[in-house]
Amino acid sequence: MGAAEARLFVAEGAAVVIGDVLVEEGQSLALKLGSAARFTPLDVSSEGSWKAFFEGVDAAFGRLDGLVNNAGILTPGNLADLTVEQITRAFEINQLGPMLGMKHALPLMRRSGGGSIVNLSSSVAVRPFAGIGAYAATKWAIRGLTRVAALEFVGDNIRVNAVLPGYIRTPMTEAFGEDMHEVGVSLTPTKRAGTPHEVAQLVRFLLSEESAYISGADYAIDGASTA
Repeated sequence: MGAAEARLFVAEGAAVVIGDVLVEEGQSLALKLGSAARFTPLDVSSEGSWKAFFEGVDAAFGRLDGLVNNAGILTPGNLADLTVEQITRAFEINQLGPMLGMKHALPLMRRSGGGSIVNLSSSVAVRPFAGIGAYAATKWAIRGLTRVAALEFVGDNIRVNAVLPGYIRTPMTEAFGEDMHEVGVSLTPTKRAGTPHEVAQLVRFLLSEESAYISGADYAIDGASTA
């Protein structure tokens, strides 16, 4: 989804900095997108990595207008079987990552006169199901975190919203095999998976001035799964 967002934003004239632990893939994507995109290694669970990331953004562009907290992992497993290490890792990437991202984006975004932040939550933060306790816990937390940040940042002209994707066909979901795909589709009333580009279009709207009066909101993009 992050790659689809980067492609769409560059196509619409934005300068984009891509951050990820997947260095080879990130560099390759930035190269394909041309001079409007660049890649910076980023471990979202590390405060030092976030600081270095935004220092690079500041040095390159001198401003920050938007942030998308998109990194995430899915660790399936019943609560009785999850290890502390699995739970902690889900928290570090899915929940701590966005918290640190917003914290360290704030000074540069303030200096830029405001901006928009989009946090990726999930439809399971509205309609959960068994076997994804670590993931669901973090995605529920992102909804609350988004609303708190929207209230705290409003005086700085910074909007914060959450996007709640349902079943989206991505390399992450494909890694769980065709059985997982069939389950995802079966749980979706529209009987198809969403696409990363569809999610990117919603994120683009929430970053843009077209959504200037929207903050602290949740937007499900899930084929009516939470209906």
